[in-house]
Formats: sequence, structure tokens, C-alpha cells
Amino acid sequence: MPRMAITVSRADIRKKEGVVILPLKEYKRLVAQAVPTYYLTGKAARDLDKLVAEGMREHRAGRTTVANSISEALKKSRRYAR
Repeated sequence: MPRMAITVSRADIRKKEGVVILPLKEYKRLVAQAVPTYYLTGKAARDLDKLVAEGMREHRAGRTTVANSISEALKKSRRYAR
């Protein structure tokens, strides 16, 4: 396999905030560890669509809570329930 030179200008590196060079095997390993994409169909997709729509209605109505974690949200919801 012939060797090919790759030239990257400093301006491109600055503009893109850096460059990472990895062996292909390492890149594939990292891609495999990434969060998978799931495509729902049928009843599961409809149920999720309804859940999202309900959440958006509640958000627009002001019935949602801003929190940094699930435990913080649960603590806040317990306070409001009393």
C-alpha cells in the first residue's frame, strides 16, 4: 500500500478546535461503545409519542421542574405534593 502524506494547516486545526488521529481499530472500538440508536415501531413508537406529547403539554402548562438530577427532581416533587 503506498504511503500518502496528509497535510492539515494550522488554521484548519485552530478553526476546528483540534484534530485527533486514531488507529482505525481504536476508532471502531470507540464507535461500538457509543450510545446505540434505537428505532421504535408499532405500539412502542405510538406509546412513546404519546408520552412525549404529554410531557410537552405539561411543560407548556408550567407543570415541570428544573433539576440537575433525578434525585433532585424527586425531592422537589415530594415538596410540592405536601
